Amino acid sequence: MLRVAAIVLPLAVGFLAPPLAADAQQVGKVYRVGFLTPTFDEFGVSIRVRFALTELDYMEGKNIRFEYRAAGGRDEQLPELAAELVALKVDVIVTAGVPAIRAAKKATTTVPIVMAVEGDPVKAGLVASLARPGGNVTGVTTLAPELSKKRLQLVKEAVPGLTRVAVLWNPANPEKAEEWKEVQAAARVLGVQLQSLEVRRHDDFEPAFQAAVRERAGALLVMSDNSIWPQAKRISLLAAKSRLPAMYPSSFFVDFSDHNGLMSYAASRFDFPRDVAAYVDRVLKGAKPADLPVAEPTRIELVINLKAAKAIGLTIPQSLLLRADKVIPP
Repeated sequence: MLRVAAIVLPLAVGFLAPPLAADAQQVGKVYRVGFLTPTFDEFGVSIRVRFALTELDYMEGKNIRFEYRAAGGRDEQLPELAAELVALKVDVIVTAGVPAIRAAKKATTTVPIVMAVEGDPVKAGLVASLARPGGNVTGVTTLAPELSKKRLQLVKEAVPGLTRVAVLWNPANPEKAEEWKEVQAAARVLGVQLQSLEVRRHDDFEPAFQAAVRERAGALLVMSDNSIWPQAKRISLLAAKSRLPAMYPSSFFVDFSDHNGLMSYAASRFDFPRDVAAYVDRVLKGAKPADLPVAEPTRIELVINLKAAKAIGLTIPQSLLLRADKVIPP
């Protein structure tokens, strides 16, 4: 499920081993886990992590209790919310995104923090190194810049003769600057032009798609962001209306509910909550974040939705379909 940087954790970080949480927990101990989220967690990260923790024998009201703080898209509130969790004396803070992780890290040097971050947490100053994070922060990185380069290559394969790609992204997100540079470099190698579609607020999306159509973009590349996840269905509908073949940063945009996006290339969204829960489990058992290497995903999945392809009149090359991990029939 995960490739751990530099060294392998004992028992594969508990991912493949039978759950031992109940044996290791103190009798009568009720652990407190704090969730710090930049948005209102519309796509259920904390819910899925909570469920994954039940697979490790943590039962709410019996041996674990959850505290939630959500910034609702207002990053300036994150420091105060992080301080509230610390004041509640939680045993671990679970959070995602550079602003939230930084807020949690600034609020405490002693409470363990389990993070999910895109890009390089070393460059972001969150940990000392992947192999030995140091301090009180560890967790999972999703390799977004590297994956975005591959996504651009795949969408070019899917659309014969593609020369111009619109990129939907939020430049206000500090994690996206590196990713944008990586995509620009990949575009030069692939011989395609990029059109930057910047979205920061809810009302930026329709004008962005209108600009893509006006400038004759041949495809769309969507970057992950807290402003974009809640708009998954809306984005797929706008892409279909604009007849833009779209590549997404998660299968959540493609095979979840009625989102009906075209393609995704990403770490398994089903692995992610188990990965985070495994780290929370180890911390609650006494492991120190400083000694737990930051982990990277090893299972990267290509998902293609032929129903969405048919709706915009696109024929996906057979060579690409054969490489897909999941194909949704028309």
